[in-house]
Amino acid sequence: MGTSDPRPATALDGSVALVTGASSGIGEATAVDLAGRGAAVALVARRAERLEAIAVRIRGHGGTAVVLQADITEQPQAADAVAACVSELGRLDILVNNAGMMLLGPIVDAPLDEWQRMVAVNVMGLLYCSHAALPHLVQAAEDGRRRVADVVNISSVAGRVARLGSGVYNLTKHGVGAFSESLRQEVTARHVRVALVEPGAVETELVQHNRPEIIDGIRERFGDIDRLHAHDIADAIAYIVTRPRHMAINEMLVRPTEQQG
Repeated sequence: MGTSDPRPATALDGSVALVTGASSGIGEATAVDLAGRGAAVALVARRAERLEAIAVRIRGHGGTAVVLQADITEQPQAADAVAACVSELGRLDILVNNAGMMLLGPIVDAPLDEWQRMVAVNVMGLLYCSHAALPHLVQAAEDGRRRVADVVNISSVAGRVARLGSGVYNLTKHGVGAFSESLRQEVTARHVRVALVEPGAVETELVQHNRPEIIDGIRERFGDIDRLHAHDIADAIAYIVTRPRHMAINEMLVRPTEQQG
């Protein structure tokens, strides 16, 4: 008979997780969830005040959290955040590359700065954090209590299907998927698991970064369907990183029940 799953409250005792984009939405919910399962959590984002409030909440429930203000689109800042996490918390077992930006609209005559910002966050930020974290994750898999480490990259349904009006967002998320699968093949024999999570429509701040006319189009597309909430995706991430050592969840597509595409 197989070994039963550890109790949720203690599943990650002794582990350290770094979550990017942790100041709101999926990142915030994930940090709180992982802390509740016993992980010490490094909160990484640009908004220090938001991070401090989340850290206070985690500590108030008996958890451990450190605030690491950083702009991960700047390679030195991404590397410093990972180094600070290891310095302050002693190790790194789980990296959640959650920071992302979704700026939709036509390709023709698009504002170039929107493309540049998306590529900087969705692609380069993820690469910078992964590059800095991987040596520590490999080490954690070799000598950690769990003897396994995890990279969880947050993609999107847009990483599976290209759609009119989201070309460059599609490009970044397809790229995240390709990078994740190549990295998985490279490190899986060393017990570093790589997972790709692809949320559908989630009620977060992500949409609000768009121009007003684009926001109207997004609302029209999804109508009044019952969207996912950030804690739904956090729960999926927690499921992935709490599997037994011999089991890897490599890809998870999570959509609202009413979402058709």
